[in-house]
Amino acid sequence: MNKNQKDLIKIFIFIFILSFILINWNDVSWLFNYRAIEGLTYDFFHPYKDSKLLVSEIIMPVNVPANESNSVLAQGLKVYPYANKDNSIEIPSLSITAPIVIGQSTDNIVLSKDLDKGAVYYPGSVLPGQEGQIVILGHSSPPNWPHIKYDWVFTDINNLKMGDKVILYFNNHQYTYKVRSKIIINPGQDVQQASLSDKSNILVLVSCWPPGKDYKRIAVETELIN
Repeated sequence: MNKNQKDLIKIFIFIFILSFILINWNDVSWLFNYRAIEGLTYDFFHPYKDSKLLVSEIIMPVNVPANESNSVLAQGLKVYPYANKDNSIEIPSLSITAPIVIGQSTDNIVLSKDLDKGAVYYPGSVLPGQEGQIVILGHSSPPNWPHIKYDWVFTDINNLKMGDKVILYFNNHQYTYKVRSKIIINPGQDVQQASLSDKSNILVLVSCWPPGKDYKRIAVETELIN
């Protein structure tokens, strides 16, 4: 094999690899994203310490057809109101509305990117209506901070009062929660599982405290009421 043939083979291999990358860019683009590689490496060497809050995937509940609603009620299962809205959270007393981003990683870099898009449904949280705990993270910002991305979304959750409502729209259903407590915790400290009674579904809103600072965390605990 002479030099020209070797050069032609190299050119062919280069063109083949380049064509493959271009055709499959949506599947392989993450290989060229240093943040994605860094996040995967960090997750591998720093697994989250509380495995109770981790799951491999979020399984979306199946909508119940109208002709099956009677059988569902007969089994004693709760049916929640239908809502023609995307996954989102509303806090009427604070005039807050934000999209819900389903978190896929506990890595800080990935979470930070997700938090720019809305409030993050933390990996490992149960589904709305199920017995257990949901954790939703949101950014907070200093006073008079402009509404850039969703840096502001949970800035005022300390102003929530007992009994205030938090509405979660999830998989085309509406779930209404009522505030029942607020606590301040340290960064990295686990949000303790609430004492559940009568198969309660608990939603906890978590943000930095004080707003815009990374000193502590504020956790607002709410309970499903409908």
